[in-house]
Amino acid sequence: MSADLTTVATKDAPAAIGPYSQAIVSGGFLFTAGQIALDPATMEIVPGDVTSQTQRVMQNLSAVLKAAGADWGHVVKTTVYLSDMAHFKAMNEVYARHLGDSRPARSTVQAAGLPRNVLVEIDLIARIA
Repeated sequence: MSADLTTVATKDAPAAIGPYSQAIVSGGFLFTAGQIALDPATMEIVPGDVTSQTQRVMQNLSAVLKAAGADWGHVVKTTVYLSDMAHFKAMNEVYARHLGDSRPARSTVQAAGLPRNVLVEIDLIARIA
């Protein structure tokens, strides 16, 4: 890895299941891989609806933020991918609880297909320096 790129990894979020990192720090910013509803202990998709899956995704992202020495107050941008925009309200309720008073910029899109047929995937960019 280049001297200006630092890999972030934590056992409290799912291990990468391909040739990528959980997150990379570069230029004072943290860039996460998209997180899906994988339980890091079992590497299985959590059962349930979009509410359950969003809860796991946000826990995974929180763990990656913590490993980088950051929290939701450092997040400047998120991208939410939904399998169906009908899930927006339920996802947004869980998302809002995790963010507290933070209000990063956000894009939300419906994706034709997500890894392992999950209902939601989220990635983020955070300022850490």
